[in-house]
Amino acid sequence: MYGRDTIYIIGIAKSQQHNPITQQYGRFLLGFVVNKDSGIIESCGSTVVMKSTYDFLDDLFRGLNIDTDGERIRSELENRYFGASQKAIMVAFRDAQRRFRLFKKGVRGDVLTRQDELSASSN
Repeated sequence: MYGRDTIYIIGIAKSQQHNPITQQYGRFLLGFVVNKDSGIIESCGSTVVMKSTYDFLDDLFRGLNIDTDGERIRSELENRYFGASQKAIMVAFRDAQRRFRLFKKGVRGDVLTRQDELSASSN
């Protein structure tokens, strides 16, 4: 399904305590299939409760550059996504962006795959 020129990067955030995502999954995760050379996001998956949210986020991120389109993504989220996890989505995106930049610098292994550390909290 995905070419050998893609990688999978995950971003993690905490969501609000009353959010169904927190109750079901504990944390909010965004997973990105990214072209490792260009940074273009080919697909996005997330730990959300509703399929329409999952599809909306995939559509919002797909085709954008994980490394250089951060401001555009922030603007899209602020102007188009009005769910309770808006802040958590942005925090998870920034975490994935951080991991992608580490990958581009040659970092591999545990630093990129460890999920027990959060770069920031959205509480």
